[in-house]
Amino acid sequence: MILASPSPLGVALGIATAAAYGLTAVTASRLNRSATQWLLGLAWLLHAATLACGLVGGQARFGFGPALSVTAWLVLTVYAIESRMYPALNVRRVLAGLGAVAVLLAVLFPGTLLHVSASPWLPLHLALGIASYGLFGAAVVHAGLMGHAEKQIRQASAPAGGVPLLTLERLTFRFVAGGFVLLTATLLAGFLFSEMLYGTSVRSWKWDHKTVFSLLAWVTFGVLLIGRARFGWRGRAATRVLYAGSVLLLLAYVGSRFVLEVVLHRGSA
Repeated sequence: MILASPSPLGVALGIATAAAYGLTAVTASRLNRSATQWLLGLAWLLHAATLACGLVGGQARFGFGPALSVTAWLVLTVYAIESRMYPALNVRRVLAGLGAVAVLLAVLFPGTLLHVSASPWLPLHLALGIASYGLFGAAVVHAGLMGHAEKQIRQASAPAGGVPLLTLERLTFRFVAGGFVLLTATLLAGFLFSEMLYGTSVRSWKWDHKTVFSLLAWVTFGVLLIGRARFGWRGRAATRVLYAGSVLLLLAYVGSRFVLEVVLHRGSA
C-alpha cells in the first residue's frame, strides 16, 4: 500500500478508528461476544475507510506507520474470516489494542514522500511486502494462541469447545507458508527490478540494513518450513523460530524506516 499525504479527513478518521479500537479493547471483558464483535467490526470498517482515504489524492508517501496500520488491518481481516469458522477464537481484546496503536502511529508518522521517478509498479512491490507482513502477523497471533492452548492442556484447564491444538498448529504453518511465498516474491522483485521500480540507479540492489534483515528473515522462515516438513518441528521450538523470523522481518522495513523517519528525520520509501 502507498498512502497519500495526510488530509484532515484522514487524520479525523484515524483518530476515530483508534478510539473505536480502544473502546473495544477496554470493554471486551465486560461485554458479551456479540457486542464485542460489533464494536470490533465498526473499528475495522473505520480502519478500512482511513486506508481508502489515504489512497485518494495528494502526493504518494509511505513509511513504518502506514506499514504497521495496513498490517494490523490485514491481521484483523484474517481474524474476521476465521472467527466465522472457529467461533472459539478469542483474541479480540489483543487485536483491538494492537489496532489502536498501529492506527495512532500512522496518524503521528504518516511516512515520507516517494521519489517522483518511482515506477507505477512500486505500489505492487510494496503491497507484496506488506501482505507478507500481514500473513506472518497472523501466524504470530496463532502461535500465541497455540502456546496458550498448550499451557492450558498441561495445567488441565483447557475449556471445552476450544479450537483444537492441531488445528491452530496447522493454521499457523499455513500462514507461514503463504507469507514465505509473498516474501520470496518481494525479494526477487527487489533484486531483479530494483532500478525499474525506483526509477533511479541509486536505489539499485545494495546491502543495506533492510536487505540484510529481510534476507535473514527469509532464511529463518525457510529453515522453519524445512524443519517442519523434514523433521516434524512443532511446539515451542517451532514457535521460537517463528518469533525470531518475525522480529527480523519487523526490523527489516519497519525498524529501518523508524530510524530514518523518527531518529534521523530523512529517507524515502
